[in-house]
Amino acid sequence: MKKLFGHLYFQVLVGILLGVLAGLLFPGIAGTGKLISEIFINLIKMLIAPIIFLTIVLGIARMGDMKKVGRVGGKALLYFEIVTTLAIVIGVVVANWLKPGHGVAFTHVNVSEVAKIEQEAGGMNWGEFFLHIVPSNVVDAFARGDILQVLVFAILFGYGITKMKDAGTPLLHTFDRISQVFFNILKVIMRLAPLGAFGGMAYTIGNFGAAALIPLVKLMVCVYLTMICFIFGGLGLIARVYRFSLWQYLKFVRNEILLVLGTSSSESALPGMMERLEQLGCSRSVVGLVIPAGYSFNLDGTSIYLSMAVIFLAQVFNVPLSLGQELTIIGILVVTSKGAAGITGSGFIVLASTLTVIKVIPVEGLAILIGVDRFMSEARAITNLIGNGVATIVVAKSEREFDEARYKTAISR
Repeated sequence: MKKLFGHLYFQVLVGILLGVLAGLLFPGIAGTGKLISEIFINLIKMLIAPIIFLTIVLGIARMGDMKKVGRVGGKALLYFEIVTTLAIVIGVVVANWLKPGHGVAFTHVNVSEVAKIEQEAGGMNWGEFFLHIVPSNVVDAFARGDILQVLVFAILFGYGITKMKDAGTPLLHTFDRISQVFFNILKVIMRLAPLGAFGGMAYTIGNFGAAALIPLVKLMVCVYLTMICFIFGGLGLIARVYRFSLWQYLKFVRNEILLVLGTSSSESALPGMMERLEQLGCSRSVVGLVIPAGYSFNLDGTSIYLSMAVIFLAQVFNVPLSLGQELTIIGILVVTSKGAAGITGSGFIVLASTLTVIKVIPVEGLAILIGVDRFMSEARAITNLIGNGVATIVVAKSEREFDEARYKTAISR
């Protein structure tokens, strides 16, 4: 029993359960819970940029071949596109089959927040998106914790070190030691994970209340079931093809999964996930390239939610969609789901922009989803996290950058 209490995943699970109870019994705790959760997430976020930078630089410098770096990046982006498109298609098919929007009335809904979302969606610009990828100020990119910009700078920095050859070795040794320091800090912060999970759940339940779920419980059940089927069906098939156990992988990253469940933020598990995947057998260079890119481009859970939300709203407003219109929705989401990378609240912004392009479903319908979005964010974040880990293993195996012996040792613990 004492050994069980010592495991982080058990402590986080207890934190989640206590947070739910506290939110139900003492709704006034929501403000305190939010404060606790945000402090914990900020502690993690302050490590993300330096850990990503150091991991990528060390990985590329040790790889020493920029053609290989380009090949790994290309494989990752191709994988992201195929799997997220599959996720969107699955979302559309399931929503049409289960019809979660039938019987939901558009009444007693506050549409005041929708105007702001519409305005932000209207401001989405592809030119600005591509311009945003390249940092104009490296210090600013680190200060804001912009993963994409740090990724680009780290690749260029790693390339610069490879050109130094032996002269760059002392710098690499220094970076390696600094990297160890950051991961040691991470281990200390992770001891606070149960508190962070408690705060996140106390805020969610206390602020929104279980009553907000009742009208849309069918949609929530559909979203959760679809993501479970995607993980064990779609990702399970990929794992089988690439000869690794999805279940063993999930067991190995259970701490990170529970952390995301408690905080509703996949970023809170990013540094830990990178460390876990290295322990699981993936090379540092592959982990450093695929995981940060995946956080912007491989949003499997978000893709499923967006596609189901569009069909759900069409059903709420009794808007019959033809096969051509649904294929158009899939095509639009494939594009727009990438366009909001790194933007806070990107899910609603992408949804609003998609509805604006389609022009047959009222954008005001977003007001229905605002109240329960927080309750579905855990499912999105967990699916995104799991999907990025699978993508990393797949790319590592395809590049022969996967240590089978280390994998077997890791899953046997």
